[in-house]
Amino acid sequence: MSAIASITWLLAVLAGMLMLAIWLVELDRGYQRFAATRLPVPVLSAHAVLGLGGLPVWIVYLVTDRDALNWAALAILGCAAVLGLIMAYRWLGVRRERAAEDGPGQVRVAVPPERHIPPAAVAVHGIFAVTTVVLVLLTALGHS
Repeated sequence: MSAIASITWLLAVLAGMLMLAIWLVELDRGYQRFAATRLPVPVLSAHAVLGLGGLPVWIVYLVTDRDALNWAALAILGCAAVLGLIMAYRWLGVRRERAAEDGPGQVRVAVPPERHIPPAAVAVHGIFAVTTVVLVLLTALGHS
């Protein structure tokens, strides 16, 4: 189960990196006054740092089998999950605005960069992230 958690964690990180790359490519500071991002940069940055930084903690746990590291990895995942839920909620709001505004003859000059993140990427990232949290939690509870 812990090996599967490592794989799902890595896949969640890869999907997250894809979304971050899309967001960075679409982020144009020249247009930000017209279509500012709805994803707060500190929240996005902290989410990415926690997601990436927690993986080495988990790997060290797998090597050393110290329960404290398992719980530390779970705490890191919990914080990353809360920040991820905040961003998902804000991203969903941007997607809903787009659906409401789309219509014949509509021309867009500038849109928030997160509008370009595909829903499939968000779903894949979320599925792997939730699976990882559950597997790490089950591992922690199984060793207690």
